[in-house]
Amino acid sequence: MVRLPRSVWIQLSILATVTVIAVGVMAFGFANVPALLGIGRYNVTLELPSSGGLYQSSVVTYRGSEIGRVTSVDVTPGGVRAVLKLESSTSVPSDVSAAVHSRSAVGEQFVELSPSRGDGDASQPLRDGDVIPVGRTQIPPDIGGLLDATNKALQAIPQDNLRTVVDEADKAVAGLGPELSRIVDGSTSLASDAAKNQDSITQLIDQSPAVLNSQVQTADSIATWADHLASITGQLKAQDAAFADLLTIGGPALDEGTALFDRVAPALPVLLANLVSLGEIAVTYRSDIEQLLVLFPQGTAVMSAIVAANANTKQDYKGVYLDFNLNLNLPPPCNTGFLPVRQQRSPSDVDYPERPAGELYCRVPQDSTLNVRGVRNIPCEANPAKRAPTVEMCESNEQYVPLNDGFNWKGDPNATLSGQGVPQYAPGQDPRLSPPAGTGAALPPGAPPPDAPPAPPPVAFAPYDPATGSYVGPDGNRYTQADLAHPGNKTWQSMLTPPAS
Repeated sequence: MVRLPRSVWIQLSILATVTVIAVGVMAFGFANVPALLGIGRYNVTLELPSSGGLYQSSVVTYRGSEIGRVTSVDVTPGGVRAVLKLESSTSVPSDVSAAVHSRSAVGEQFVELSPSRGDGDASQPLRDGDVIPVGRTQIPPDIGGLLDATNKALQAIPQDNLRTVVDEADKAVAGLGPELSRIVDGSTSLASDAAKNQDSITQLIDQSPAVLNSQVQTADSIATWADHLASITGQLKAQDAAFADLLTIGGPALDEGTALFDRVAPALPVLLANLVSLGEIAVTYRSDIEQLLVLFPQGTAVMSAIVAANANTKQDYKGVYLDFNLNLNLPPPCNTGFLPVRQQRSPSDVDYPERPAGELYCRVPQDSTLNVRGVRNIPCEANPAKRAPTVEMCESNEQYVPLNDGFNWKGDPNATLSGQGVPQYAPGQDPRLSPPAGTGAALPPGAPPPDAPPAPPPVAFAPYDPATGSYVGPDGNRYTQADLAHPGNKTWQSMLTPPAS
């Protein structure tokens, strides 16, 4: 027995290792032995009405990516059955549709799988032994019939006319080589970019039916909008000169507007803040403003009719009739609720003292004929059925109570000047006048006890005007007696003025 040297054994080991590696690469990298043995693959049956040119070892794709091959194509009594061997690494939904397409101009066919719905990935995946029925398959038209139909169509075209078409097409594209080249290059770049964004484009195609269906459902609205847009563009075309002038002067006008806003920018926030307050007031008095807007045109029409009172008559004068009937102090002014005469300022004073803090208004009954348009009869905005002189009284449950039902002055001058409201005692309930006997109720501050003697009346004085002979008495009424200082001062003017009662 011959023993091989150590170097020969090393060489044989290296050769064996290289051989094993090469065979493994050939088996797994090129021959794909696991796939040939069915490892990592599963079979799906595809039912077709006809082969459509499909053959064994045709490529199977899903969303543009190759995922398997056709292992066999058999004829059945109802059509053709093709067995697809697909890769297990790619999940294919069970509701896919299959279509046979041509891969090249020479008729190399392949099977394209695509989900039936946009959310096909949410369905169950295909499993080994599943069948894609003929209802979800498509095959290309017969190329032979297509060529025959094309041949018949070409024969039906007159040769002279066909030659004319070819000549005109030659003239149309003559000299456009660079432009056509740019179109082809752009189309190639577009196709390359589309291939890089294949998933996004596929998702866009899957989700586009919802948008397209909405466009179909709103076709009438879109047509109406298109008609209106055509009308607008027609008007713009008809008024092209005016529109051009508008564009010409629009720039300077915008510049002027910008300058205006820049000038009013410091005061604009204050103005807007004031407008907010004004808006709140307008909202509160919305019904009153609405009534004013309704009645103002009617009042304007009435005033316009007054100036033509004697229209279409024989009188020469056209205008308003005037009546010089003097009714001074009829009725006399309301003094109840205001300052007494001793606290009123003289009209000749030119200073500007502070306004008394109390609420000064005519406090006679609301149904009195005196000062019927006074503040006591203002309707409350939140409750039109209630009338009150102040907002506080409108928003409370307190009801208006008059102080006096006559023309003479009545009220608490000290309370009015100090800012306190005049007590709203109901008639006959003033505790200073008739305190309840035996109840021990406390009297208001400053009220005299029930058994106290009546206080003497205060000393009153009234300024007298010798020129007119009039004066205001302590009760607030104006009196006229012209013969106090000048017995002879009895003129015809004094006879026109009725004496105050």
